[in-house]
Amino acid sequence: MNKCAVIKVGGDVLQSEESTIGLAKNVKDLTDLGCGVIILHGGGPQINTLQEKHGLIPNKVGGRRITGEKDLLVVTQALCGEVNVKLTSALLNAGVNAFGCHGASGKIIGATKRPPVCLTGTGDKPIDFGEVGDVSKINRPLLLGLLNLKVIPVIATLGVSETGRIFNINADNTVIRIAESIKAEMLLFTTKIGGIYRDINDPSSRIPSIKVTEVQDYISSGVITDGMIPKIESAAKVVERCVSKVAIVGPDEPGVFASVAKGSNEFGTVIHC
Repeated sequence: MNKCAVIKVGGDVLQSEESTIGLAKNVKDLTDLGCGVIILHGGGPQINTLQEKHGLIPNKVGGRRITGEKDLLVVTQALCGEVNVKLTSALLNAGVNAFGCHGASGKIIGATKRPPVCLTGTGDKPIDFGEVGDVSKINRPLLLGLLNLKVIPVIATLGVSETGRIFNINADNTVIRIAESIKAEMLLFTTKIGGIYRDINDPSSRIPSIKVTEVQDYISSGVITDGMIPKIESAAKVVERCVSKVAIVGPDEPGVFASVAKGSNEFGTVIHC
């Protein structure tokens, strides 16, 4: 198998048709370079919208979604019935041999129910997140088999237990497990902002690269904030363990993914040793 890139796509990116098309073209660039590609996508905004249509109120504690049985039905409908189909269609239209699926397909993503946990700032009572799972296993042989067939798996973030129970799972944690499992050379997190900036309102303040040893300094200084903190901390750990290159990139501009693969640092922010 040639070099492989694993890409995490957030649901916010896929809200825009322009971004979805741009993403698909960038993935095509990688396949043209001979890279195998695995895509894992979420769908938070789409889930929220569908919940509201069903009269359900999105429930989050500490930024983490609590998923009841009715919520899980909506999660599967939004992820697999809307987002996955839309993204797979765009990839096919761009000439990518995309294979739409979800984590329960062939037990790609094994999971166990997350036990009740206490979260900082939410009191001392353990919180039960309902139908939320933690990744226990990645079906590496199946993923490698698809890649060897020149197929691009497009995976919706669901997990499945040994007994077939479906769970909602965290996309950021899961994509790292996938990248580690297949020993990917490159891991891309796509975001609407498309990188890390010293000043979010100044495009010229983009930070092209950050060393693993610099991550905590950027967090302490407030350059890396909010939901980007766990992404970057996880990225730093995975770079140290096995994946040589992790980048935060946008989906829209032509040549973004190929630029990271070639090491030109024209776009986004690369995390490296």
